[in-house]
Amino acid sequence: MADSTQVFLLLGATLAAFVWGRFRYDLVALAALLAAVGLGLVPAEGAFAGFGHPAVITVAAVLVLSRGFERSGLVDLIAEQALRVGDRIMLQTLVLSGTVLVLSGIMNNVGALALMLPVALRLAREHDTPPSLLLMPLAFGSLLGGLTTLIGTPPNIIISAYRRSLTGEGFGMFDFFPVGASVALAGLVVIVLAGRYLVPQRAGQASMDAMFDTAHYLVELRVPEDGKAVGWSLRDLHQAVEEPIPVLAVVRDERRHPGHTFLGALREHDILLVEAGPEEMALLEDKAGLAVGAEAEREAEDAEETGRADREGEEGGNGEDGKGGKSKTHDKATTDTEGLQLVEAVVRNDSLMQGRTVGQLRLLNQFGLHLVAVARDGGRLRQRLRDIRFRAGDVLLLQGGEEEIGESLTTLGCLPLASRDLALGQPRRLALSVAIFAAAIVAMLFDWLPAAVALSGAALASLLAGVLSLREAYQAIDGPVIVLLGAMIPVGQALETSGGAALIAETLLALGGDWPVAMTLAGLFALGLLLSNVINNAAAALLMAPIAASLAEGFEASVDPFLMAVAVSASCAFLTPIGHQSNTLVMGPGGYRFGDYWRLGLPLSLAVMAVAIPLILIVWPLTPS
Repeated sequence: MADSTQVFLLLGATLAAFVWGRFRYDLVALAALLAAVGLGLVPAEGAFAGFGHPAVITVAAVLVLSRGFERSGLVDLIAEQALRVGDRIMLQTLVLSGTVLVLSGIMNNVGALALMLPVALRLAREHDTPPSLLLMPLAFGSLLGGLTTLIGTPPNIIISAYRRSLTGEGFGMFDFFPVGASVALAGLVVIVLAGRYLVPQRAGQASMDAMFDTAHYLVELRVPEDGKAVGWSLRDLHQAVEEPIPVLAVVRDERRHPGHTFLGALREHDILLVEAGPEEMALLEDKAGLAVGAEAEREAEDAEETGRADREGEEGGNGEDGKGGKSKTHDKATTDTEGLQLVEAVVRNDSLMQGRTVGQLRLLNQFGLHLVAVARDGGRLRQRLRDIRFRAGDVLLLQGGEEEIGESLTTLGCLPLASRDLALGQPRRLALSVAIFAAAIVAMLFDWLPAAVALSGAALASLLAGVLSLREAYQAIDGPVIVLLGAMIPVGQALETSGGAALIAETLLALGGDWPVAMTLAGLFALGLLLSNVINNAAAALLMAPIAASLAEGFEASVDPFLMAVAVSASCAFLTPIGHQSNTLVMGPGGYRFGDYWRLGLPLSLAVMAVAIPLILIVWPLTPS
């Protein structure tokens, strides 16, 4: 079998795995790399050379610098001004999307969205605006902003590195700006003018007096010993709280009794599955003495710990203290709610919670967090909390200590959604952060240093200057993205060295050989755009770059317009929630469904293509002067 055929089969299987989503994209990429080595498509001695590629180093450095901007207070200073906008929805959309667009040009676009998301939710609460009208435009704005600079998005960094491998010179920091800024501006106009009509309105309007509630939850409340509700019927419960709060089920002795058929009296340790938000929870705790039950979490965590201890016992004999005995620690497992706070958070794409349960994470014992409720795709989940396997985009209602909850969420990979107080940072750190970043930009503009070296130096300087700690820097590096890039770079090179990219280019040339080059360029753009909506945008850029170079060679034209078409199209994943992390992050808080994205995403994609193709040909002509 020809090498090119093997590459096509491998890439087909890889793309199918990306779309399926059963395994995380970094695992899929690593499996593809090892398979390529096994097939002889990638030399074994160069299998992991991609992890030292300048594009990988640059992405890691940008992530660290982005966290430095956050810690210095630069972004919060900008966000504070955004909160002063009035109650007109078009103006809110313009300010939020425009702000995140600008921020995404100088920092990681997911980081920019993560910082502006709580601001958008707070704005929705204060002006009684449906959050769904603001969050999708915010996510799309973060993608558009990444088009404007070299460091705005990984595809730009990848395309620049690929150009350097072809011509000996990569794209500069602001080489993307003429096309990228024009496309971003056109996209912003579409978002502001059409967003309110094309984005669906989801969930209820935000409350002015309560914590912003992004979804209706299925909450587990426990009847404590000597609690007020012991001996009550569900009718007595409703009369006591004076609210028709629906009790969906009563769990007793591991048996689930539907609420509408439960006519008995409540007993100690019964668990009520209630459809409620934070306000209703507080009412049930106050009037009926029901407690936010941690028992289910303890049982799940204890079962996991017992299973682990049993496995260790089989290997190392019997005894205590880790030698086969059961070890249970409940240092943080307390049902006392004094000093605790509720917070809503969304599970990020890179979260260690993905695919795991409360018991497997030991959420209560290890992190001091109690899971109160989970919402997914804008609706409540009806299964027991201890049985839920978390997914990216899930909205969690968590309870934890006021001092530890922020660090725990960061470690778990969750983004807090509740309104937060803006911390303006220290003026010294703010000035240092800006000065260090400016020095790196100057070094890149004057070609004193390559981007990877200049930005890595800036990241190191930020650490030495105390802008952020070493621990924060390591937490800022998105491990799955780094693995994806490092693994897929050799696979993308295999597409080129095997002749697969040239074969695809020849097919496209044969189909459109009689068409103007601009039509073929538009076809390449459309292919990149569709691919970026089903797989990670960095992977799309890695796979499309060799095809673009082969097309340019076939037309005997400059490679620059073809590479620019790939760079722009790979960053325009507006049609699905899975094409980019920004889209996934707003899915739960906005209450969106999978099919909601294309309603605004399709006209936005068409507008982007209509503006990008002519501008690319003007700024980057087919025949360089």
